[in-house]
Amino acid sequence: MRIDAYNQIATMYKTTKPSKAKNTAEVSSARDQVQISRAGRDIQIAKQAVAAASDIREDRVAELKSSIQSGNYNVDTGDFASKLLSSYYAAL
Repeated sequence: MRIDAYNQIATMYKTTKPSKAKNTAEVSSARDQVQISRAGRDIQIAKQAVAAASDIREDRVAELKSSIQSGNYNVDTGDFASKLLSSYYAAL
């Protein structure tokens, strides 16, 4: 490790000299402000709409219930197997 190279860099940037602190009177007394962009507001509204929406599709559930109760509900075993395998491989 070359310490002399570090010393040369320190002298070039004067990192060894402490910086002078500013007086508090010189610092402006402006308050922090937050401004949300239009896109940010749109995203916030969309998130609220999604949160308010139900996770359950009642119309689809009713349709499936009626087909199961009437005995007309059929599962395509090939389609089921392919979806099962695709979700298995996606988890790997």
